[in-house]
Amino acid sequence: MTSNLTTTNHSRDSAGLTYVYPVMSRRAGGLSIGINVNANNACNWRCVYCQVPDLKIGAAPDIDFDLLEEELRSFLKDVLQGDFYDRFEVEADKRTLKDIAISGNGEPTSAKYFARLVTLIGKIALDAGLLPGIKPVLITNGSLIHQANVQQGLKSLQALGGEVWFKLDSATLAGRQKINNTRQSEAQTLRNLRVSAELCPTKIQTCLLDYAGAGWSDAEQDAYIDLLKQVLDLSGLSEIMLYTLARPSLQPEAPYLKAVDSAVMQHFAARISALGFKVSMH
Repeated sequence: MTSNLTTTNHSRDSAGLTYVYPVMSRRAGGLSIGINVNANNACNWRCVYCQVPDLKIGAAPDIDFDLLEEELRSFLKDVLQGDFYDRFEVEADKRTLKDIAISGNGEPTSAKYFARLVTLIGKIALDAGLLPGIKPVLITNGSLIHQANVQQGLKSLQALGGEVWFKLDSATLAGRQKINNTRQSEAQTLRNLRVSAELCPTKIQTCLLDYAGAGWSDAEQDAYIDLLKQVLDLSGLSEIMLYTLARPSLQPEAPYLKAVDSAVMQHFAARISALGFKVSMH
């Protein structure tokens, strides 16, 4: 199975595999090899902008580690030595492998043996001669970082030269309920963010969107800035990545969502930069 790879095509089935899928990532700036351990489309959050079909509340199923290893080794060989880029019609200037991203159709840290997953991916990447050239990345909502298994995985990720992309779409309880369908408190969010940054280099990723015409309100912006002020001391917090909608949501709220204007994103980025953080926009 092949298809033209673009930043608007993030199909988990594009390679016809169970765990491994390729994407052209706006944030990574090139080819990202995704590892999807949530093939059951289960997540402990339900973000209104999520592009996963038939999303349900739950955790990742048991991982078939033998199959995952077989798929990833074979796929890396195809990218590095085969005709992958030609088959998927990847533009010449995008033919660079940037990362292996633990992501997919739900919260990956809900996997029962998450730490083992990180170790296996690291071993395969080392065997392929990819480290330290590329980064293993964990894309997470950060809600389970208080768990020992997840923290062990973050330690392994750090040893591999990897990083965490920590979702923070709202700094208010009302905002998290509306956008992410979670009641996670600000205190828990801050605790988990601190643990993440202390164990592994961490970037915050934030989706700016207009929900039902409300825009990115001043109250939400101010709360977000106030939260960042509380983590100015975290040396492991390296960047704030802002982005907006690029693909249609498959959630019931989809008709009420639209991308924010670039001027809004630029204004907000300037406020964050004034605190001393590196900011990127995607």
